[in-house]
Amino acid sequence: MLPMEQALERLLSQVQPLGLTESVPTPLALGRILAQDLVSPLDVPPYDNSAMDGYAIRRAGLEADAQADAQAGAQAGAQRGDTATALLPVSQRIPAGSVPTALQPGTAARIFTGATVPEGADTILMQEQCEAVADVAGGLGQVRVPLSVPQGQHIRRRGEDLQRGQTILSAGARLNAAALGLAATAGAAALTVARRPRVALFSTGDELVLPGQPLGPGQIYNSNRTTLHALLLALGCEVRDLGIVPDTLDATRAALREAARNSDLILSSGGVSVGEEDHLKPALEREGRLDLWQIAIKPGKPLAFGEVHHADAPQGRCFYMGLPGNPVSSFVTFLLFVRPVLLRLQGATQLAPRGYQLPAEFTWTKADKRREFLRGRVTDQGGLALFGNQSSGVMSSAAWADGLIELPPGATVEPGQLLRFLPFNDLF
Repeated sequence: MLPMEQALERLLSQVQPLGLTESVPTPLALGRILAQDLVSPLDVPPYDNSAMDGYAIRRAGLEADAQADAQAGAQAGAQRGDTATALLPVSQRIPAGSVPTALQPGTAARIFTGATVPEGADTILMQEQCEAVADVAGGLGQVRVPLSVPQGQHIRRRGEDLQRGQTILSAGARLNAAALGLAATAGAAALTVARRPRVALFSTGDELVLPGQPLGPGQIYNSNRTTLHALLLALGCEVRDLGIVPDTLDATRAALREAARNSDLILSSGGVSVGEEDHLKPALEREGRLDLWQIAIKPGKPLAFGEVHHADAPQGRCFYMGLPGNPVSSFVTFLLFVRPVLLRLQGATQLAPRGYQLPAEFTWTKADKRREFLRGRVTDQGGLALFGNQSSGVMSSAAWADGLIELPPGATVEPGQLLRFLPFNDLF
């Protein structure tokens, strides 16, 4: 059996990015892989602006203003408790979106969040720090401000977020909501992304019935079709669902030929073992080529990889991956092997999932010679809990869990032991 790392290396060495791109509106690019670096055409913010509602002042000359007011008998500089203050006339009002004039010496400007800081001002005071004084002459009034304020506070400087010419998103990044917001911040109305992989999906097995149909003797509902379809959509694929293929060699060969038309990848579940009713191996050998691997993981030992040769396939061939039929085995092997292939096809730079070290809140005594991926969830205490039944046929374990707990070969677990946890939020 192949170690997982060796299987992944073999797999990814045979897959190259499709190299096809398209431009999509930025709000519609969620989950897509960026195909070109995004460079900011401007500074963000494009001007110094206020982080608060309050008053813009020139802090450097505030003491001199206070002394002048005191000499004029305006009570500026008077002690209020332990705080010295200055009384300044308000010379202008600056809402967001307006263009201010330079701050007149010895005055304050009423300013609002996001508004441009006027030339000559070097500090913003929150309105809660100040005392507005009405102007009986009908002007903008006066404001009493404390002297004990640091210069430069509450000003968002030009370019402190993004600078003109800066690469703000790199090619190969998978775009999440924050990345789209950043692109919009730089004014990008559209983004160049990798074209979606086109995946043909089918299941094999005469025992399978689609949900909604009555079950006959010896039949079960085809859950893999729904699970894999959802996972493919989550990874940005265009999916063509070919349904359930009968367990015959001719039907399997015909399904492979149909699936290869205009597809980048064929994905199937079931039929990759070597039983008499498993026809995918001989069908692939006749329609293209096949590598059938036994992977040293649990669940999910059998994995098929190859290609189907077809004139209507991109470059005359279409990649093929075959997953086990057991629902949890199919689910886990998709996350571990199909996911990185789909990301590679789109030119993603980050293929491996991130893992986190968390303490176990369970005991595991069933050491296995294979690497195991148990279904678990993070508790309120920050530890890992385990679903009670870890059988590869128990799909409720995957629905209950919020990630996979990775155990090295031969490992047992005691409470408190640190284990690698792969959250579904990162895998999907």
